[in-house]
Amino acid sequence: MTAQAFDPTEFRKALGTFATGVTIITARAADGTPIGLTANSFNSVSLTPPLVLWSLANTSASLDVFRAAEYWAVHVLATDQEELSARFARRGIDKFAGLDIETGHGNTPLLRGCTARFQCRTAFQYEGGDHQIFVGEVLGFDRAESAPLVFHGGRYAHATRRDAPDVKPRAAHLAGSFSEDFLGYLLGRSHFRFFAELRDALDAEGINDMEFYVLSTLTLKPVLTAQELAEGMAGVLDDRRKQALDSLVARTLAAARNRDGVAYELTEHGRDVALRLISRAKALESQVLERLGPDAPVLKSLLNRLLAEIDPTAAAIWQDPAAQRAAE
Repeated sequence: MTAQAFDPTEFRKALGTFATGVTIITARAADGTPIGLTANSFNSVSLTPPLVLWSLANTSASLDVFRAAEYWAVHVLATDQEELSARFARRGIDKFAGLDIETGHGNTPLLRGCTARFQCRTAFQYEGGDHQIFVGEVLGFDRAESAPLVFHGGRYAHATRRDAPDVKPRAAHLAGSFSEDFLGYLLGRSHFRFFAELRDALDAEGINDMEFYVLSTLTLKPVLTAQELAEGMAGVLDDRRKQALDSLVARTLAAARNRDGVAYELTEHGRDVALRLISRAKALESQVLERLGPDAPVLKSLLNRLLAEIDPTAAAIWQDPAAQRAAE
């Protein structure tokens, strides 16, 4: 590597390549006020005795409080606590407003739903350049099986378990065939198997897959124009969309009406059917995600990213038309 002038911005980017967990540190001020902030500088120091550390910028408004605090707690955030992380990273707000908190050693406020929590008593404090380093003796801890929230390259990320090293896809018999880890195969088979679990419910309502897609889409807004449906379902049904709409209208599940052209809305009967089917689908989703455990939020996040990459128009159906025009 060629030597070059030290660039603080590039140095920060280089440090950002190291993935870290995300934590919230909490304590009580001398007047009893709960304080907390988001930090990713947490690290272990020793098992015997149990010691951990974290650091806080010398410019932080909370520095004096943590210097004076005898007790503090480290919360390792779970993958679904990104919003909580953002809240505790902001200034000038009541970060604990509306939160259901517990109380730990030294009356330290404890947050719920975290991957792990460490209740600590200050053991040492050190000056570390432009930061103050706090080393704490762990007095108690608890943990859950939830996946942790990760920070990498200046963005939130997700952690997930990898398969065991000896688990490899089996080779296909025919040269050029896709393997069992081929993305199209994984997505396709998962899709068909998921909807196979809904087949009885769809059959009971006399609804096929094509009609279910359209019926579900009509629940998103009180009225959808034919153009909005076409844009929102582009690449999904296309020429079969009109066939499904006509069938739903003929069976009084949907109604056609004029408003800047042809538009559609659910009838009362259609809403009842849609809610029954969607409730069944959501129950099935809950069962599947429960089996996936901590990796469930990661899967949904990756699928959202995949959809955004291969179909940038997918979000059109969710957007307010006025907001969409303003964005353009």
